[in-house]
Amino acid sequence: MSVHDDLTSVQRSLDDLFRSVGRLEQQLGSGGLEMRRVRADADHLRESVALLREAAPGFGQQRRPDLVTISDTPYDISLWTDTDDEGLGARDRHAP
Repeated sequence: MSVHDDLTSVQRSLDDLFRSVGRLEQQLGSGGLEMRRVRADADHLRESVALLREAAPGFGQQRRPDLVTISDTPYDISLWTDTDDEGLGARDRHAP
């Protein structure tokens, strides 16, 4: 597995953990010391994984699109003959 795949897997597991902790809080209440510690530990884990994702090489960086070379040669003039001017209508007709 690549680092990207592993980090994605960890993020999915962390999301599952947060859903489970949320269900536990609904059942047990969020006021107890144990539940507050579990919530705090889950929050710290989420922050740590976010830092790890930022530090992973190439993970947080956006991929640049491939460059396309545009030729300097003139276009074929026949591409523009017998066409309507976009937004202006046909040459032999007038606007209402």
